[in-house]
Amino acid sequence: MMDQDQLDRITRLPKVELHLHHEGAAPPDFIKGLAQEKSVNLDGVFAPDGSYAFRDFVHFLNVYEAATQVLKTPEDYARLTKAILEESAANDVIYSEIFLSPDFCGGGDVGAWREYLHAIQEAAAEAEQDHGILLRGIVTCVRHFGPEQAKTAALCAAETAGDWIVGFGMGGNEAKGTAKDFAYSFDMAREAGLRLTAHAGEWGGARSVQDALTDLRVERIGHGVQAITDPALIDRIMDDGIVLELCPGSNVALQVYPTLDQHPIEQLRQRGVKITVSTDDPPFFHTTLRDEYRNLAQTFGWDEDVFMDLNTTAAQAAFCDEDTRRRVLQRLERT
Repeated sequence: MMDQDQLDRITRLPKVELHLHHEGAAPPDFIKGLAQEKSVNLDGVFAPDGSYAFRDFVHFLNVYEAATQVLKTPEDYARLTKAILEESAANDVIYSEIFLSPDFCGGGDVGAWREYLHAIQEAAAEAEQDHGILLRGIVTCVRHFGPEQAKTAALCAAETAGDWIVGFGMGGNEAKGTAKDFAYSFDMAREAGLRLTAHAGEWGGARSVQDALTDLRVERIGHGVQAITDPALIDRIMDDGIVLELCPGSNVALQVYPTLDQHPIEQLRQRGVKITVSTDDPPFFHTTLRDEYRNLAQTFGWDEDVFMDLNTTAAQAAFCDEDTRRRVLQRLERT
């Protein structure tokens, strides 16, 4: 039985988070406050206790998109970025990569996207100064918005690729279309020097992971948990050094797995797969990164060394430049 002192040390370790959605990390009170300011009706978005209300994954996507109605301007996104990073810093995060969608930030227009991105970067710079947390952006297309809209997102990513926009990915409903439908967008991002990730294997089975690796040629997979059902795929993931961005609290909240002890994260770790731990959309799933660490330690008996290994893996898999990676690794080593 793990004692409380050890558990406290684990939950307060410095952390690297690679899978966090910008709008999905918005605190409910923040969204409610903006709705009141802008006189936007958000009926059906919140439960009686004030939390986000959804029934299942598809309904979650609907509620997520409804909540974004109040995020109208670059200044709104700057304020949101500050709120997110304050929460992340309170959970001991020292480096985070956040998923940003031009569909929500400027409606897919490259000029508007630049304005939103500038506001987000300014807020991130302030948070770095105030809290010591580093943020980098991964532009994401939304799968259920379709491949043509994904090309617009990829263009926005390519036009702003650099030291801060470091990657391109895809979120949304895995049941819509095939990975190959989005190959053009991923090729565009790759040619711009961006590194690649994609959501797969959360709902689409092991085949969706296979398709993302083959057709999109990504180096990280968001979720990917259902790969556990295909031993040959696990071998491929290991041989190719693919990193999984695991979000166990999200998977349990959405009932991909009924309980944490039935989640395959420990099986994947024991097999030698490179895994990381993130929160996905933390206020939607009633979690924080400290909660994730605490629950994993209590469920699987993971000690500080396991979590240090996870964070080192995450830092090494981050899409940032090498100088930033060195700074992050040095901060992890000082603990």
